[in-house]
Amino acid sequence: MTLTLPHCRSIVAGILALSALIPVVASGQEKDPRPDLRGQDATTGMLRSVGFDQKLDGQVPLDVLLRDEGGNKVRLGQYLGKKPVILTLVYYTCPMLCNQELNGLTRTLRVLSMDVGQQFDIVSVSINPAELPSMAIAKKNRYLARYNRPGAVQGWHFLTGEDAPVRQLAASVGFRYAKDPKTGQYAHPAGIVVLTPSGRISRYFYGIDYSPRDLQLGLVEASAGKIGSPVDQFLLLCYHYDPSTGKYNLAIMSVLRLLCMVTLAGLVVYLVVMFRRDRRRAIQIEGL
Repeated sequence: MTLTLPHCRSIVAGILALSALIPVVASGQEKDPRPDLRGQDATTGMLRSVGFDQKLDGQVPLDVLLRDEGGNKVRLGQYLGKKPVILTLVYYTCPMLCNQELNGLTRTLRVLSMDVGQQFDIVSVSINPAELPSMAIAKKNRYLARYNRPGAVQGWHFLTGEDAPVRQLAASVGFRYAKDPKTGQYAHPAGIVVLTPSGRISRYFYGIDYSPRDLQLGLVEASAGKIGSPVDQFLLLCYHYDPSTGKYNLAIMSVLRLLCMVTLAGLVVYLVVMFRRDRRRAIQIEGL
């Protein structure tokens, strides 16, 4: 094929057009991925700082200053001392997770034979220092209406506080959370902590749904057996707490021991009855 002048001009024009596109493509490759990667790195780093570190038998700080629903300064220790306490770390303007956590807790509470304010109390603390007592009282009224049992108003407390004391409390129970600077929302784990009357960490329950049996056993155990029915006390012998799952699992060896004890007791009773019956027969024969 013979290249004519028009052909040469077309080829040169094509090469120039392609060379003009190269900076555009290159600039697109340089600019687009970097913001996304930086965003992913920031999100991943934030999520790595979120979680629950179990600190069983640790002591929560009783002297941390918080605010009650009326805006009064209170110490955490005011809500401890007599009964076990369920501690929930949430925030009241949370768009989803906190509401699901409190909803799940309320559903479980309605199944329990125990009553909030009677056998145990609940302390909910906001992790957002910008939240006001007015938000706390609104949230309290909402969940007291859902729970709908008398006496709960004195037993379920919704508190707010400044950043430093709330972080001190959260750190004491291993609750790690982080604020997203872009959205202003908090990334945090879901779960509740059961405290003994003295404020020691007894049990963790994870997620947004809590087994009524597990929670009741956790409260009975945290009270050192001072609350709960005889059935609860018996179940504690059959189940043991698994810290890795935050649940009570059937303790096979404990059940076997109980069965052996019951069998042995039955055998002893049988032998006593048979001995007494044979003795009465012997006395009757001698009397004849």
